Amino acid sequence: MNSKYTAERTTMPLGTAVIVGAGPGLGLAIARTFAEAGHPVAMLARDRARLDAHAAQLAATGQDVRGYVADAADPAGLRAALHRAITELGAPDVLVYNAGVRRADAPLGGGDQHWTDVTAVNVLGARVAADVVLPELRDGRGSLLFTGGGYALHPSKEYASLSVGKAALRAYVQVLHNQLAGTGVHATSVTITNDIGGGEARFDPAVLARAYLELHHQPEAEWQHELMRY
Repeated sequence: MNSKYTAERTTMPLGTAVIVGAGPGLGLAIARTFAEAGHPVAMLARDRARLDAHAAQLAATGQDVRGYVADAADPAGLRAALHRAITELGAPDVLVYNAGVRRADAPLGGGDQHWTDVTAVNVLGARVAADVVLPELRDGRGSLLFTGGGYALHPSKEYASLSVGKAALRAYVQVLHNQLAGTGVHATSVTITNDIGGGEARFDPAVLARAYLELHHQPEAEWQHELMRY
């Protein structure tokens, strides 16, 4: 573990890391990374059994790691789960919005409800999560981090809704970053341009998760609205 993070862990308790979209790949790696750095961790996802299994895996970190069932496509349910997590685990230091829907679809055709649901997860859920977590940040300072994707830069007609969603998320994070400038809150997106866990070391979930922790500890003078991972 980086000595900088170890030193911080031993001198003061850290705030909660809230992970929305705690799936078995990147989400779990992010949860583990923040737990090992000394943060209590709230993991939000739809599958209770999987959440319980992930929390059991991370028990060895010695931190309080809990799962909260929530569907990012349901704004009211997501708000309720976030409030519960913060009440139980304490004020957050960081939000990581890692939820998204990757589903093959086309720009035309298909059902309207599909686009409504996908857009709710890819874009609206990010806004809801930021809206809840921002006023709860410990001492009014912290990080709001969002997982983006390469389709925001190079849209695909085979993944139309994901392309539109990631482009919208990227724009949202940029305007959020601009609005929060000078407030002590770091809002940025991590734009991952290749398949996570596809065999390249720099796209290994553990390597990517470390980038989120490093962003959280980044000096304010270096804050940008986006971190690119090519």
